[in-house]
Amino acid sequence: MKRLLRAAVRGAAVGSALAAAHALVNARLMRVPAAAPPGCREAVSVLVPARDEAHRIAPAVESLLAQRNVSDLEIIVLDDGSTDGTADEVRRAAGGDARVRVVTGEAPPDGVPGKPHACAQLAELARGRVLVFVDADVVLAPHAIASAVALLRDNDLDLVSPFPRQLADGTGARLVQPLLQWSWLVFLPLRLAERSPRPSLSAANGQFLVVDAAAYDRCGGFRGIATAVLDDIALLRAVKRSGGRGVVVDGSTVADCRMYEDWAQVRDGYEKSLWSATGSPAGAAVLSLVLAWLYVLPPVAALAGSRAGAAGYAAGVLTRVVTARHTGGRVWPDALAHPVSVGVLVTLIGRSWRARRAGRLRWKGRSLGESS
Repeated sequence: MKRLLRAAVRGAAVGSALAAAHALVNARLMRVPAAAPPGCREAVSVLVPARDEAHRIAPAVESLLAQRNVSDLEIIVLDDGSTDGTADEVRRAAGGDARVRVVTGEAPPDGVPGKPHACAQLAELARGRVLVFVDADVVLAPHAIASAVALLRDNDLDLVSPFPRQLADGTGARLVQPLLQWSWLVFLPLRLAERSPRPSLSAANGQFLVVDAAAYDRCGGFRGIATAVLDDIALLRAVKRSGGRGVVVDGSTVADCRMYEDWAQVRDGYEKSLWSATGSPAGAAVLSLVLAWLYVLPPVAALAGSRAGAAGYAAGVLTRVVTARHTGGRVWPDALAHPVSVGVLVTLIGRSWRARRAGRLRWKGRSLGESS
């Protein structure tokens, strides 16, 4: 038994080291929006789905109005059944600017997540050759849209997903939120994913999503993925199925997002979506075991004096350091808590599947239902 355990620790250390090496390669290859992009002469439609966002949407709208080097820009905000005066706050922040239009959305059918339904309505109203989907909690740098469009066109892509810098406050958010960027930087071969049509090689973030309008129409858009909880990844997969190309890129220099404000929001947000991310209960179990083997077993063994365990723990910490330094995250002391982060994630995966089976998945006051 001891021999088997030592072999497991050594294997985990090797796996962690390989993952760290892959993260270093990805960090060098990762595409980054230009700091000084050329002017964008295409018509661009910025589309913002908003439900009960009055407390934080004003900075987002103001940042959209401050975009530079985009000669033809329209901004459409869809009020998705808000009860807190979101639409009024958007109008106040816009200050009468004719580029901003506020529309009232239709409620989604029962069991259909609200966001893809809202985004589908927005796309149908847009006139731009480029569609830019932006969440209400995202603040863009003045050159963000021009840079993202240049990245899209210069690399002959149909979709780019500039991953915003994640602002995380509180212990829970600081433990879990960095794993978003970490997951694709460590495990997704970015340049291969950019070229490959394989659905498994897809990562995207709907907080800031830039897509060619023709490619969007060709793949069926959000109407075609209406029941997807992870609608951003589902849209990228639809683009790939229709012959397009897309990839996640580092958006930390052009966008900030405070996704959750406390642990309850973190817990509920991941409960809503992790079951979908893992695919099946069996897939969730395998993923949880692999993550625990690679990133929890080595530090536990290190506490018992294992040098292989210490090496594996160090490799895991290195993956977090690389991720933080290349995506605008906090490095220390957060990277040192990586085993705890992974442990919390595994717990949240289990919680998400329990909620799925109990039929109690909800988000922003709406039931996601069995069809989601």
